[in-house]
Amino acid sequence: MKQWDIWTFNFDEAGPHPAVIVSHPDRVVRAPLVNVLIGTSHRANRAARENEVMLNGADGLDWETLVKCDLMYLVEKERLYRQRGSVTLARRRALIQRINGCFGFTLL
Repeated sequence: MKQWDIWTFNFDEAGPHPAVIVSHPDRVVRAPLVNVLIGTSHRANRAARENEVMLNGADGLDWETLVKCDLMYLVEKERLYRQRGSVTLARRRALIQRINGCFGFTLL
């Protein structure tokens, strides 16, 4: 399990969805809790909005999946199951840019 891996997580309020691990690699190794971004559980049928990035089969997913970048979830690693893939380098950059923008980090 490592940063940028995509696993399935059963979110309390939303059910099973793809979860992209975004925690620092040291946290992923040593801590029981990691930060993840939630992806859509159904095939995306629209373009990504300003707070989303589109992932797809190149990232190990079964279909085009929108990942929300304006909310991180802190989850127990032991509840992550069924690894789906890993985010490609180009989309890692897109996620980082979108996270920075959503959280206003680019305003500094």
